[in-house]
This record gives sequence, structure tokens and C-alpha cells, in this order.
Amino acid sequence: MFDEINEIEAGGILPTRWLREAARDDVIFTERFKIPDANFQPASLDLRLGEKAHRLRCSFLPDSSTVLDKLPDIAMEEIDLRDGAILERNRPYLIPLIEELRLPEGIRAKTNPKSSTGRLDIFTRVITDHSHLFDEIRDGYSRQLFLEVVSRSFTIKVRTELSLNQLRLIKGDPGCEQEELLRLHRGQPVVVDQGGLLGHPPEPGTDNTVSLSANLGGDRRWVGYRARKNSSLLELSRENHYDPGDYWEPVYADQTRRLILEPEEFYLLTAAEGIRIQPDYAAEMTAYDPSSGELRTHYAGFFDPGFGFGELGRLPGVQPVMEVRAHDVPFMIEHGQKVCTLTFEKMLETPDKLYGAEIGSSYPGQGLILSKHFQAQTSHWQLPLFEKPGN
Repeated sequence: MFDEINEIEAGGILPTRWLREAARDDVIFTERFKIPDANFQPASLDLRLGEKAHRLRCSFLPDSSTVLDKLPDIAMEEIDLRDGAILERNRPYLIPLIEELRLPEGIRAKTNPKSSTGRLDIFTRVITDHSHLFDEIRDGYSRQLFLEVVSRSFTIKVRTELSLNQLRLIKGDPGCEQEELLRLHRGQPVVVDQGGLLGHPPEPGTDNTVSLSANLGGDRRWVGYRARKNSSLLELSRENHYDPGDYWEPVYADQTRRLILEPEEFYLLTAAEGIRIQPDYAAEMTAYDPSSGELRTHYAGFFDPGFGFGELGRLPGVQPVMEVRAHDVPFMIEHGQKVCTLTFEKMLETPDKLYGAEIGSSYPGQGLILSKHFQAQTSHWQLPLFEKPGN
């Protein structure tokens, strides 16, 4: 029973076993939709869209009110999602989620977009009643969850039960002890210089974070993708379906391994570092330093136990994909420039399954991979066309 979690003195992020217990005991519950088994991830639960969406004239937070009390002043139209509906670019929508919460005291929650959502430049965040924060859900919360959705680059089609974001349950303080990650790294590497891209062995910080830098080096000057403007509709229930060239264009670093980001354009890049997350830990990507430039470097921030680590630690690390947008003015980044951080936290206990191909994870391998909605990036589209003339 979920009540037994109070007998555990330690704090940490709840793994799959406890998420299932939470669903059985209606800590996480639905009125009439059974939670699919595949939605239980090693350290999170995929949440699903409900049957309707509200087209909004602006974003909002309820603060001292409920979401539904605020909605009439902001909503412009109600849309039925049961047979699928189109969400326009740069328009906020509010969608009640199927899953609701009855959190006990001492258990809080946090939400984040899924990896596929972030790679499509879809901005999502959860809104809860009587709150002035996005994506943070206080302990004891016992109400509905609402998802704000803004698709920045593409016009998308969504339908009921589609998952765009995920939820973590957290008991107490999941923070690591001072220098815990550094000690762990020296016995079993947590961050590696992937393919010698940096030329020096990176290490975690004493504050249990790993700095990630832009990968603008290597043998090829092609370094990432930029979203095309005015692309065709993307139906998010379709996987391995769309031609990548219809939605993305390659971007190249210059000869000095620099890249100028155009304002409000969306880029997919990789980190130069490889990351290995051991089974007893999870991580979250956060902005590196707001004072270092007006640069957003992530949308989807949760990293599960086993990412880049694999079964028995056999993987040599995976370079995280970074979703990047500059604001206001063109912004230059250089190879190896620090752009974001991973903060490591402890699991409450080791999950019974880890991130990877064995559980159907969409992005277990290395490389700059587009979201699962696109056809595999085969050689006829990817590498030859990404060679600039004269290279």
C-alpha cells in the first residue's frame, strides 16, 4: 500500500513500483480511463490529454483562485479532442488532463514535457489550482491537473489520451550530499568526453551538477537542425511517418566552430559531453546561467535512471539533445561553450526497470535524433546533404 512509503526515512524521487502503488491507491487516479502500463517510466508517469481543449487569449496562473474560476475571462473557444483537433502555432491552449492527484502530506510532484514534445518545439507546463507556479505541485494537493500547450514551430493535431508531458512524485528532499556525484564519478564515470570532442576529461561540480556545452566540433561542420517555417500539419499520433526534410533544415558551424543563432528560431543541437546516469539517480536539465545570454536551452528536462548507462553500466554515455532558442537579438555560441546544467537527485529506491530500448524508450542511443514522428534519418537525407560544398 502507498501508505507504507511513510516508513521510508530517506527522501527521493519515486520509481516505477511506487508510481504503480500510487495509481492502485488513487493517489494518482482517473475517472474512467485505465492508466496504460507503458505510461509508467523508471522515474515518471506519462500524463494524458483529456477530451477537450480551451483556446486561450493569453497564458495565466490562478494564484489564489481555481483554474476553472479564472477560465471564463481568458478562454475564447472550447474544442473537442476525441476525434482529434488542430492546435495553431503560437496560440496557448489549456487542456484538462485525464490523470488527477490526491497527494498525501510529504509527497509533492513536478512535471515536465516529454522528450518528443520538446524536440518538436512544443512548450507545455502544468497549471494547478491555488498556485502561482507552473509545473510544481505542492504536497497534499487533491485536484485536477491542467496542461497549457503552445506549439511554437509547427501546427499540430492532437487527440484524447495523447501524452505530451510527464510527472514525477517526490518524497522529502531528493538532493545529493555535497560532492556525492563527484565521488560517484571517480569510481564509475557520470560524464565523459564523448569521442574526444572537448580534449579534456570533464567532471561534475561539487554541487552535484554537470555542465553541458554545445557540440559544434567533430569531423563534420553540420551540427544540428533548425525548424522550417510554415511547414505542413504534424499529427502527433503518427510515428515514423513524416519526411524530416519537410520540417527541418541543417545548420552548420563556421570554420572556427561557431554558430550564430537567429532570434526566435528553434534549433536542435547536442551536448559535447556524454552522460551516464546510474540506477540510483535521476537528473533534470536547467538553464546554465541567465546572465550568460538570453538563451533558452531546454524544454524537456527529465532524465531517467539508466540514461546513457544501460544494463550493468555497459553504455559509454549518450550526448543529450538540447532544444535551443535565442531571444531578442542574434546570439553566437562556440564549441564547448557551457549552455545548460544537469542537476542530479537521488531515487527513493532503485527502479525495477531502467531507461533504454528494453522498455521501449524512444531515444536510447547516441546522436542527434529527431522526434519519433519522423522517418528514420537515412543517408539519402541526412549526411550527403549536410556536407557543405567544398568540405
